[in-house]
Amino acid sequence: MAQSAKGGTTRKRVAFALHAPEASDVALVGDFNGWDPAARPLKRDESGTWKTTLTLPSGEYQYRYVIDGDWVDDPQCETRLPNEFGTQNCVRIVR
Repeated sequence: MAQSAKGGTTRKRVAFALHAPEASDVALVGDFNGWDPAARPLKRDESGTWKTTLTLPSGEYQYRYVIDGDWVDDPQCETRLPNEFGTQNCVRIVR
């Protein structure tokens, strides 16, 4: 992890957004929250885009969205890694 000038870990605000106007419930899950859908529900705006912002230390994070109980990839994610369930996780790098 990157270190700040004061010797602490550098943390960045990281925005996540998913356009899913038909959804009634969207959550962000990842290795940053124990893959727990209840840990980070997203808020829907008037256009049907679901959003949240996390503050994370520098590093590489795997994540997915849960839409109405179904685990899905981020369609905007360019980097993916296979997971033990035969699907893939999206990767976000925080610098």
